[in-house]
Amino acid sequence: DICDNPNGEFYPRTYIFGAKAAPGYQMAKRIIQLICKLGEEIEKDPRVNEKLRVLFLEDYNVSAAECLIPAAEISQQISLAGKEASGTGCMKLMLNGALTIGTLDGANVEMAAAVGNDNIYIFGLTASEVDDLWLAGYNSALFYARNDKLRRIVDRLNAGFAGESFADIASYLLNNGHGIADPYMCLADFESYRLAREDMIEAYSDRERWTRMSLLNTSAAGFFAADRSINDYARDIWHLERMTDK
Repeated sequence: DICDNPNGEFYPRTYIFGAKAAPGYQMAKRIIQLICKLGEEIEKDPRVNEKLRVLFLEDYNVSAAECLIPAAEISQQISLAGKEASGTGCMKLMLNGALTIGTLDGANVEMAAAVGNDNIYIFGLTASEVDDLWLAGYNSALFYARNDKLRRIVDRLNAGFAGESFADIASYLLNNGHGIADPYMCLADFESYRLAREDMIEAYSDRERWTRMSLLNTSAAGFFAADRSINDYARDIWHLERMTDK
């Protein structure tokens, strides 16, 4: 959209991607290459490079996280509900006041319960809806055909970025010769994600509202403290009794 209307209203954004398990997955490596090439093409476009940045962070580790997490305003925790549970990194972002946009999966479920649905942006299929769609016969091509924005994105993968085509990723999403196309249902969740992200960007323009939600996230994160977790283990799993002074 920013390329179609580079002079339109657009909050400057930097998207930072990190990965830890990628060396074991060929598709993950290709996605990293896609992120890097997309970032390279954006950097070369004077119409957009002052408003948009896309970066892949090499060697993401605790030291890097200590710098990035307090600076983040949005935490994107995108996984297929019931299949790719998000870890505790999203809780660290929540503790530092970032608002989460994510599927109802993994730690996001507990975070939504702690902070309330009005202070987190949940999108996409639920785990039961994922199961139902698999049983009905998931066809990613139908989502591609019905959504103009999604179709433009997938078609652009074929054209590529910075001189490199990513037709293999487009094929993975639409016609995977080695198994089910789009096994993580990215295309099924796309429109819900797009609408949730638009709501989030609108909220960001209201600084009082955004600050309130940020503070509520920080305060609600106290539930995930290690002391509370150990107390739960002691009571519910180890069945230990608290020692008291006599």
